[in-house]
Amino acid sequence: MTALLPLFVALPLLVAGVLVGVRMPRPARRTILLVVLVADLVAAGALLARTWSGAVLVEHVGGWDGGLAIPLVADAFSGLMLVTTVLLTVLTVAFACATGTADEPFFAPLVLLVTAGVNGALLTADLFNLFVFIEIMLLPSYGLILLAHRGRGSRQQVTASRIYVTVNLLTSTIFLVGVALIYAGTGRVSLGDLHGAAHTSPTALLGTVILLSALGIKAAVFPAHGWLGQTYPSMPPVVTALFSALHTKVAVYALFRVGAILFGETGPGPISLAVFTLSMIVGVLAAIGENDSRSILSFHMVSQIGYVLLGLALFTPAGLAAGVFYLVHNILAKGALFLSVAAVEDRYGRSSLGTVTGLLRREPLTAAAFFGAAISLAGLPPFSGFVAKLAIITASFSAGQWLVGAAALGVSLYTLMSMLKIWGGTFLGAANPEITEDDSHRIPFSLAAPALVLVVISLVLGVGGQLLLAPATTAAQSLIDPTIYLQEVSGR
Repeated sequence: MTALLPLFVALPLLVAGVLVGVRMPRPARRTILLVVLVADLVAAGALLARTWSGAVLVEHVGGWDGGLAIPLVADAFSGLMLVTTVLLTVLTVAFACATGTADEPFFAPLVLLVTAGVNGALLTADLFNLFVFIEIMLLPSYGLILLAHRGRGSRQQVTASRIYVTVNLLTSTIFLVGVALIYAGTGRVSLGDLHGAAHTSPTALLGTVILLSALGIKAAVFPAHGWLGQTYPSMPPVVTALFSALHTKVAVYALFRVGAILFGETGPGPISLAVFTLSMIVGVLAAIGENDSRSILSFHMVSQIGYVLLGLALFTPAGLAAGVFYLVHNILAKGALFLSVAAVEDRYGRSSLGTVTGLLRREPLTAAAFFGAAISLAGLPPFSGFVAKLAIITASFSAGQWLVGAAALGVSLYTLMSMLKIWGGTFLGAANPEITEDDSHRIPFSLAAPALVLVVISLVLGVGGQLLLAPATTAAQSLIDPTIYLQEVSGR
């Protein structure tokens, strides 16, 4: 199966090229896109099944020895992330097909290019190729933003797009500087040769700090979080849902993977614990101050990323397992929330909270999807958010970080408050007369279904938490002791 690892990158790239070069009807483009993504999901599931118990699969592309070839590596962590990100992509594309967004000629190839970049970033064990795959992921993203606006973006949307492009180009440059410094200090860029590299020389330490800072900016970690709140709410709904599950989460994955290896047994240290705790607090406070559904959800991404990265900062087996669990949970819950809000916006238009009200009885499926995802994000049972937050708080207390655990618990209450703000301003109250008199606004099942699927999965992972805790624990053990991972990557 290791020989098939390059196909996770090559197949989406190849099909994207075919879709650009060959004219075909819209239904054919949509069908090919969905078939490739579903095949990617099935392959990712098979990969996770192979690595579930701790196995590491490696393919040195081109047959070169370790250290020279491009290493593509699959373990429980990368397999889990592949399954989750591809699942979200499939459901988002299904939503795009229902809204007509997928009918744009270049939508399918752009999504496949993004998928290839995400897959490569999750599988690579080489710092320079991590940079390359992140760029493969980002470049078509700029096209998706322009495509979805269809040349009719408002001034605010154009400004937001400029900020998004500028921030990502800048951070990519910073990332590359970090890679160069690490190479200057160690003579290596393969993760198989970089365990504990941050402690080998001042140059390597500086490169590590710069590289991880760049990833922190891409993940919207405090204090470099403002760009996300300025850009995501102004993007088209489908694009926002897709990016929320892919872009920041790939950066978070890279922080876990690269940070654990470069710092070695010491972990990233107490400064990161303070930064990630502040991200959690600042994000939720910013969300409470917003009066628009997507703005609230965007700032909540900052807060939730803080929760996820607390696991890395704690750098204990329990903390890392909780962080990995929380990362998967957050992709599911946040995707369901963005898709629910996108369904409402598609049929009723975008407006401030309280403008479109009383949708509970009129749109019960969308209301159920939003409510389930909202209480999961807030950490209430029986959804996956309860298990995730309980694990993070318990890990904090076990590590003696009582203030961090208390902060995580307090932020959950504010998260619930802001979710209730959207719930009350959209789904409760009396329905607007102009809405009740016009049945053309009704949200069809095809728009409500993607969010419902994610909420059902969150419920299953909440009731049967061991389904996700098992691979999350395996992933945490690999991050704490990456001996097998490093040996397979280096070819020794």
